[in-house]
Amino acid sequence: MSGLFGVVSRADCSDVLFYGTDYHSHLGTQFGGIAVHGDGFVRQIHNIGQSQFKSKFHEDRARLRGTKGIGVISALDEQPIYVRSRFGPFCIATDGFIDNARDLAEDFLAAGGSFSEFGTGDNVNLTELVAKLVTRGSSIAHGIDHMFESIDGSCSLLLLHEDGVYAARDRLGYFSLAIGRRDDAWAVATETSAFLNLGFRVEKHLAPGEIVLVNERGLTRVRQGAETSNICAFLWIYTGFPTSSYEGINVEIVRERSGAALARRDRDIEIDLVSGIPDSGIGHGLGYAIESGKPFRRPLVKYTPGYGRSYTPPSQETRDLVAKMKLIPNEEIIRGNRIIVCEDSIVRGTQLKNYTVRKLWEGGAREVHVRPACPPLMYPCRFNLSTRNLDELAARRAIRALEGRDVDDVSAYVDHRTDRYRRMVEWIARDLEVTTLRYQTLEDMVASIGLPKERLCLYCWTGACPAPWKRPEERREDKPPASRTKEPAVAER
Repeated sequence: MSGLFGVVSRADCSDVLFYGTDYHSHLGTQFGGIAVHGDGFVRQIHNIGQSQFKSKFHEDRARLRGTKGIGVISALDEQPIYVRSRFGPFCIATDGFIDNARDLAEDFLAAGGSFSEFGTGDNVNLTELVAKLVTRGSSIAHGIDHMFESIDGSCSLLLLHEDGVYAARDRLGYFSLAIGRRDDAWAVATETSAFLNLGFRVEKHLAPGEIVLVNERGLTRVRQGAETSNICAFLWIYTGFPTSSYEGINVEIVRERSGAALARRDRDIEIDLVSGIPDSGIGHGLGYAIESGKPFRRPLVKYTPGYGRSYTPPSQETRDLVAKMKLIPNEEIIRGNRIIVCEDSIVRGTQLKNYTVRKLWEGGAREVHVRPACPPLMYPCRFNLSTRNLDELAARRAIRALEGRDVDDVSAYVDHRTDRYRRMVEWIARDLEVTTLRYQTLEDMVASIGLPKERLCLYCWTGACPAPWKRPEERREDKPPASRTKEPAVAER
């Protein structure tokens, strides 16, 4: 996942853009990029794989001057990219994953097109691919619609044009985009937590497929969005920053409710203390402690200044290194205690086993009980850059070991009431070398979020893909350009 931030201001926007983009650093680890429009376009991209966004861009702020701009923390490719088009020049940044990117790229190449931006491996830069799809429309907004209809996957974007900043939320509503407002500026962000210290209040959350234009005149809805969404449940469980809200629901509150639900299913467990694996497990752990009445303590402390998330780096080697180095055990708290360990999820399980559970045993723990805040992950994500194949998933390894082969139909392992589910969890517990392992149930996870099940993407756990998105009204290819069909402004300064 990548993080997007854009701003339009009466005065120079560089400071707001710098800090607003930096507040998305927890969402990506590869590249940071900023583009501004003043007298013209100015753009800068840095590799932040081994450094912080702030340190890389601090000296660039003096030349990144303008009244509107976009920034991105990218999980994969270099962006934003600059494009000259029949709509005029623009810069674009994206967040998402396009499953049919290779096929779309081959179509462009077969038609005589070319790609110039850097992509991972031998792949095209996904943001450049999106830009080329957008330029096939009769207007920017129509081009974004065309992109939505062409891709298999998801894509939200910010597009910086001389007209202002176009913001579009992916058609499934898988990701979140929110509009913020203060007296002298408008902003758009993946994470609402980016607004708080910069003086913005949340004006609205974009609907799935909705396109808006933010400029000096205010906020204009360019395309109506859909009424229903399939937003990623993992945003609340793991990905999101604790002070962020999606669809108006706060992340930390969801995590506390999730931890409380785990505790209610643990009445038969005697423990001495509750912990949460930093950082995303802390909220779940606090909820567990509040519900259980047991003390919340920190047997493992993250060395925050030097290490980010161990899930987001693209290589397993880097993930393992971060996981090993970032958590420092406190043996005075660990020794002799029966410990509940709240974790956001178990994906591969290798980091939890080798760099968390093992540290607790070596520190003298009496018992280690692991409580993931979501059900076993059964399928690689189709809409984001996370796990890309079944072999990486701990649950699939367990099923393969129990069945002696790969199994296509895993429905019996998805249902927590079945014997096969119980045996799968027992296998994972033995593999992790923990005293007990109990996953959150799907029902309790959904209830903790507080949205109807049909409004959430639960593909990672159930394999049920969100229904194909359709516009409220039938889309017509001969629709006039969006610049002639804009609705009245939603809000104006």
